[in-house]
Amino acid sequence: MIETLEQLRTLYAAPGERALRKQQPQLDGHCQRFIALSPFCVVASGGAHSALLDASPRGGALGFVKSPDPHTLLLPDAGGNNRLDTLTNLLSDPRIGLLFMIPGVDETLRVNGTARLRDEALYTDFFTAERQRPKIVIEVHVAEAYLHCSKAFMRSRLWSADAQVDRAQLPTMGQMIHDQMGLATEPESQVAMLQRYRAQLAQEQQLGDA
Repeated sequence: MIETLEQLRTLYAAPGERALRKQQPQLDGHCQRFIALSPFCVVASGGAHSALLDASPRGGALGFVKSPDPHTLLLPDAGGNNRLDTLTNLLSDPRIGLLFMIPGVDETLRVNGTARLRDEALYTDFFTAERQRPKIVIEVHVAEAYLHCSKAFMRSRLWSADAQVDRAQLPTMGQMIHDQMGLATEPESQVAMLQRYRAQLAQEQQLGDA
């Protein structure tokens, strides 16, 4: 078992100069362009009293996360399951990590910093043209930003059409949740679930256009 940094380091070579120097304390033009082309990111947060860490997917139109300046990101909170795991965590522990992805691009962008939850019009006004005006905007003060190499995506072939997994390889979402909860009622079909989600997204769009 590896229990010390010294033990760990004996197994790996020292990081190269490029790997160390690519980390930046702010978002340069390349990072901001990457974010502007990204419709998806994963948000990592902690919580109070050494709570387990959480990673949450977030998505929207291209550039749904805004970067008004090199030190700031604005992430709109969209409707979800109302557990509010990420938002609750950030109230107790402002540390946040984000991983931005662009479909078809094997590189990713990692951003670390601290967050505040903003409901003032100054922040929500950034998203008046979006699908739905957010109740909350996560304001991220950027402390670290760096581009991550493509090897993980090359190994996984995530964007390759011939590597896609047939959805039928898994039970429906409704069936899996019913099994986990031990419910005896008939689970929602995959078709019905997707129709419900599409209706919710269409309603969000109508509210945003109003």
